[in-house]
Amino acid sequence: MASEPRGDAGSAAVSSDGAPVDVSFVVPARNEADYLRGTLASLAGLDTDYEYEVLVVDGDSSDATPAIAREYGATVLEGPGTSIAAGRNYGARRASGDWLAFIDADTRVRADYLTELLGYAAATDLAAVSSHCRMTGPRRTKLMEATINHVFPHLERPILPGFNLLVRREAFEDAGGFPNVPNEDTAFSRRLASSHPTGYYAEPLVETSGRRIDQRGLTGTLTYYLRLDLERLRASRGRDG
Repeated sequence: MASEPRGDAGSAAVSSDGAPVDVSFVVPARNEADYLRGTLASLAGLDTDYEYEVLVVDGDSSDATPAIAREYGATVLEGPGTSIAAGRNYGARRASGDWLAFIDADTRVRADYLTELLGYAAATDLAAVSSHCRMTGPRRTKLMEATINHVFPHLERPILPGFNLLVRREAFEDAGGFPNVPNEDTAFSRRLASSHPTGYYAEPLVETSGRRIDQRGLTGTLTYYLRLDLERLRASRGRDG
């Protein structure tokens, strides 16, 4: 795919010979005109033999978000409300791929994103995978970046962030999709990891904005799950002893 905008809306859904879609990118967006071009340009520039489609789930934007999505050949879906969980779930229901790739409207992927993540998932028999990331923004975003890259992968049930998550459709449906709660990606990935193997690729394959970081929310979530994992570890050692 070329990295320039295209006017043929939906042309990213299948190959020129009508091959089935391997991966569906689901991008929830609401008033993201300032960021969406970079995201879609990175998807258009993927260097891969996998067939993929791009679905932008619009949450009632009042700016040029839908028009920009169409310029880049994405399929625009009118989302049910403005909840990011609802948008992701709606996009998943409309997707054609065997794999679902969830990224945010301010996330840019490396050209080898699909090749590396799908290759790693196949080699390690994972149902879902994320990767290390780079975050842009104020200094405090580096704490979030370090947490995602060096803490989340090592939890008993790894937390896979919703801005960078590749999951088999069957596993996604089995886990019930994203719940409509705060930290919905955390809740989803923990539920998913309770019955399916998940993991991290240890290289940064995406760059994303830290503009929405809620520092207290991150700290509270991290503390809760670290404590939960420590309690499980102690209980397991007690049974073994």
